[in-house]
Formats: sequence, C-alpha cells, structure tokens
Amino acid sequence: MSDPGAVLADLRAESEELDALVAGLPAERWAAPTPAAGWTVAHQIAHLAWTDRQALLSATDPDGFARAAQEALAAPLTFVDEAAEAGARTPPAELLADWRAGREALQRALAERPEGGKLPWYGPPMSVASMATARLMETWAHGQDIADALGAVRPPTARLRHIARIGVRTRNFAYATHQLTPPDEEFRVELRAPDGTVWEYGPPDAAQRVTGEALEFCLLVTQRAHRADLPSVRAEGADAERWLEIAQAFAGPPGKGREPSGKAATS
Repeated sequence: MSDPGAVLADLRAESEELDALVAGLPAERWAAPTPAAGWTVAHQIAHLAWTDRQALLSATDPDGFARAAQEALAAPLTFVDEAAEAGARTPPAELLADWRAGREALQRALAERPEGGKLPWYGPPMSVASMATARLMETWAHGQDIADALGAVRPPTARLRHIARIGVRTRNFAYATHQLTPPDEEFRVELRAPDGTVWEYGPPDAAQRVTGEALEFCLLVTQRAHRADLPSVRAEGADAERWLEIAQAFAGPPGKGREPSGKAATS
C-alpha cells in the first residue's frame, strides 16, 4: 500500500511544476487549444480545479458529495465537459487562484484524514493514498495536454511510478469499460524508470507481459499518446496485446484517446 504522505508530497510537486508552466502565460495563451478536442489551456486548469473541489467535498462532506455526484451522473457523458466549460470562462488570474486555493485545501484535508477510511467517488470508494494518486495522475495527464499545447518538454520524474502503478491496477477496469471479460491470469509488467531502474509488477513467471519505458506506458494508460507513437511499449501474448489497445487509468467511459502523430513521444 502506498504511503499517503509520500503520495501527497509528490502530488504537491506535480502541481507546482504545472503551476510554473502556466503562471506566467499571457491571458491570450490560456485560450490556446490543447490536444483534447474543444479544450483550451483554461479548460484543462478549470477541470483540475473542479475535480479538486469534488475530491475536497468527498473528504470533508461525504453526504454533500453524494448529492453532487448524483446530480452529475444524471448527465454522465457531459458533466465533465460542462464543468470545464464553465470554469474556462473565468478570467485566467482568477482561475489560477481558484486552482491554487482548491488544491491546497485538498492537500490539508487529505493529510488530516485518518488512515484506513474510504472516500466516496464516482467509481468505487478510495483510500486517501488512492485519492491522492488519482489526483496526481490527472494533474500529470492534463499537464501533458498543456505542455503539448505550449510546445513545452517536461522531463520525466520518479513521480511517474504512481501513474504506472495505477495504470497496472486498472487493467481489469479497462476491460470492463469496453464490456470485455478480463483475463484470469495476471500479466508481468516491467517498465524502465527515468533513472534507468526497472519498475516491476505481477508474477515474474507470467505467460504474458508488457515491457517499455515508464514514460511511454504512462502516456498510453492516460491516453495522452497513440500506441503507434510509443514504440518501446510492447506486449507478449494476445490478451496483453489487447490490453494495450484499451488501457485506461482514469474513471469514466472509454476515452477517445489521441490520433497517431507519426513521431515518437519526446516529453
């Protein structure tokens, strides 16, 4: 099980890195389109701010969150886009301040939660560590959209280990969201970390396996790059091959993913 304190520290670092990327942008650059169709830089930050508010509500007012979730799930295919669109209309300076305040409040709330409890969410309830990991994964993934929009290159860090782990753990969810039956056996996953070490998941003697660079695997499971642009990520076995076609580390219906760019990932 992940240490909540360590994950929260990495979540803070990931947020601050993205903050530094957008803090100095002139107002017109907040309207720059990102790879997510219809979403600008402002939409991406607005989405992170909104989701942080929902996570804060979950941590501090579970009944209030249940009511908000019930309202949101009445329009399951549109409520995320609607919230991002509403937030994106906020002036950039105000939107940035809102995101900063919300994520700081969430940090405090999660740090104060006792270990062992579960937080309600749009999917299964999550532990504090899992909630922090999910927020880190979203911050990194939407930060990638922003970096791509701005032509920025973000060096990969050891924080990717959280995203890789959630990518592996959501294997069966990816099958289920595509109305497919997950394989009975575990896969072996071996990913080369930014420092050259190897992150290992699953039994060493598994018949099917996935290997590759951790960065490329994280881009795959967050659907921030098409598999054709991630040459290091390889599968051995038909089921493992199928998983890489549908992998999805985030909650919700199947994502649309990205079109092939014709070039390998360079972030």
